[in-house]
Amino acid sequence: MTVVVGTAGHIDHGKTTLLRALTGIDADRLPEERRRGMTIDVGYAHLDLPDGSQLDFVDVPGHDKLVGNMLVGAGEIDAALLVVAADDGPRPQTIEHLELLDALGITDGLAVVTKSDAVPSDRAADVAAATRALLDRTSLAGGPVVLVSASTGAGLDELRSALVALVDRVLARGLPACPARLAIDRAFTVKGRGAVVTGTLRGGPLERGMTLRLLPGGRELRVREIQVHGGTVDRVAGGGRTALNVGGVGVADLHRGMVVTAAPGSGPTSSEPVSTDRVLVALRAVTDLGGGAPPIPADRMRVRLHTGTEEIGAVVGRSGRDVAALPGGEVAAILRLERPVAVVAADRFVLRRPSPGGTLAGGRFLDALPPRGVSRRRTTPERLAALAAATSDNATATARLDLHGAVPGNPVALAEDLVAAVRTEILTVVAASREWLPGADVRTRANANLRRLVTLAAADARAAVTSLVDALVREGRLQRDGDRLAVPGAASAGPGAETLAAMDRLESALDVAAPPSLSDAARAAGCPPDGIRALESAGRIVRLDDDLAYAADAYRRLEARAVELATAAPLAPAALRDATGTSRKYVMAILEDLDRREILRRTPAGHVPGPRAAAATNP
Repeated sequence: MTVVVGTAGHIDHGKTTLLRALTGIDADRLPEERRRGMTIDVGYAHLDLPDGSQLDFVDVPGHDKLVGNMLVGAGEIDAALLVVAADDGPRPQTIEHLELLDALGITDGLAVVTKSDAVPSDRAADVAAATRALLDRTSLAGGPVVLVSASTGAGLDELRSALVALVDRVLARGLPACPARLAIDRAFTVKGRGAVVTGTLRGGPLERGMTLRLLPGGRELRVREIQVHGGTVDRVAGGGRTALNVGGVGVADLHRGMVVTAAPGSGPTSSEPVSTDRVLVALRAVTDLGGGAPPIPADRMRVRLHTGTEEIGAVVGRSGRDVAALPGGEVAAILRLERPVAVVAADRFVLRRPSPGGTLAGGRFLDALPPRGVSRRRTTPERLAALAAATSDNATATARLDLHGAVPGNPVALAEDLVAAVRTEILTVVAASREWLPGADVRTRANANLRRLVTLAAADARAAVTSLVDALVREGRLQRDGDRLAVPGAASAGPGAETLAAMDRLESALDVAAPPSLSDAARAAGCPPDGIRALESAGRIVRLDDDLAYAADAYRRLEARAVELATAAPLAPAALRDATGTSRKYVMAILEDLDRREILRRTPAGHVPGPRAAAATNP
C-alpha cells in the first residue's frame, strides 16, 4: 500500500526544499516555478522508506492567491506534512492551510519546523511549541513535531522515522477498499501515445487493457499504459500517484476534477462515484485558530466547493425540509452545483467564499442523489440524522432507503413502511371483490398508490408491485390462476375445450426464435386472455414483456445458447443476435431477463455467466 502525504504551510517556509532533501526529487516541475523559486501548482515526489513501504508526496503552493491549487493537492491525500520555518514561525497561510486540513477531516499527519540551523535552539523550540499548540486545536491533534534543517541534513533521520510511524498509523486506520478510481489533477498529450491523465489512485486494482468510465459524462476509455514513479507497470493496486495513457477519448475532453473509475455504475454507494449537480451534505463550522470562525453558510449563499481535484460554484440550500441539526454539531444542507461533477458519498470537501477568499465550512457528502419529487416529503430530521450517523455500508444503505422510500435496482428496494402500505393496498383491493380479479388491474391500482408516495419510474414501480404480489402468493395470502388473483378459498374454473385447442395453437406459434407479437399470435390462434394466462401459469410460455412471449421449450433453447456463448467469451448483444438469427429487439429482452434472474451478469466487456448460470436448462 502506498500512502499519499500532502505538504502544507506558508510561502517560503521550505516545503519544496524539504522534499528535495528528503527524496532527491525537485517537486517544482514548471519552468516558471524553478525560475521564480516559488511553487505555483501541485508537484510530486516519492520516497522508499527503510521498512519497505512507500510514500508519495503532493507538494502544494503556499501563496494566499493559490489556495485553489493547494486544495487540488490536499483533496486526495491520506496524511499531511505541515511545514513551518523556524525563522518565521506560524504565518497566515500556516493558519489557513491548517483550517483547510481540519475542514477536510485529515486526522493523520506531522509538522516539521524547517531552517532550524538558521536560529538559536530556544527560538526553534518556541516555534515547535507554537506549532504543536496549533495542531492540537485541529483534527491533527497529537501529531509529532520534528526539527529539521534541509541544508545541513540535521533532523532528516528523525523525520524519516516519524514518517514510518505515520505510515503505520494510516495503514492501521485503513485505506479505502473500493473499485479503482482516480481524480484527475493533470491531463496532457504525449506525442505518439495520446492522452495521459495523472492523479492519486483510490482502491484498485487497475490493469493495462481495462475499460474505465469517465465522470461526469459516463464515456468509456481504455487503459493503454500505466506508469508509477516514471516506470511502466502492467498492474497497480493499493493507491499512490499513478499516470494512465488512455484511449477512446481526446485530451480536450479531459480536465482537472474529472474522475476515471472501474466501478460498474450501479448507483451511489460509499465507494462508487456518480455524476450529480445536487447533493445532500453535512456541514460543520471551521475551527477557530485565532482569526474568528465564520458561521456556517446561510441559505442561498453562493460558495466555491472543493472536492477531490474539482473546484466548482455552488448554492447552499438550508430551508424547509433541508434544515436539520445533525449529531456532532453538523447541519444538513443541499448543495446545488453549477454543473454535474463526480461525487462519492462520505467523501469530504471544503466550502470557500468566492471573493474575497476565505474558508467557510468543512463537510462530507451524505447522498450524491438526494430525494426528488414526492420522495422529498420523507425528508425529516430523524431520517437525516440516521443517515449522517451511519458508519457502515449496510447502515448507510438502510438509512438512505428509509430517506428515499424506494431505491431503483435489481430488485427495486422499498422501505419497510412502503412495503406494508402496498401489501395492504393489494390485499384490500382483492378482498373487496367476490370474484377473481385480473392481476393487471390489481397491479395498476397498487402502482398508482406507490407512485403517489415516492418518486419512482413506472417500470420500477411495476417491478416492485409485481414482486410484492408474488410474495403474497408464496405466503398463501393470495391465490393465483394464470394472471387472475383472489383471496384463499376462491374457486377457479379451468378453460374449456375450445380454449384448450387455441392454447395449443398459440404455443406452437411462439415456438420459434423470433416469435410474432403476443397480441398478434393470440389473435391468429383465437386464444382469449384467460388462455394466455393459463399457458403462463402452467409454465408453457415465458412472457418477457406485455407483448413478447416464447414457448417454454424455445426459450430454454435460447437461454442455453446464451449461457454457452457467454461461457466462451463475454457476450455482446450482436453476438447473440447473429447466433440466433433474430434481431436486437429480441436479444435485448432476453439478456435483460437473464440478467434479472442472475443467469448472466452484465460487465463492461459484455455478459458473463451469473451466479445462477448452472440453473439454465439445456434444450
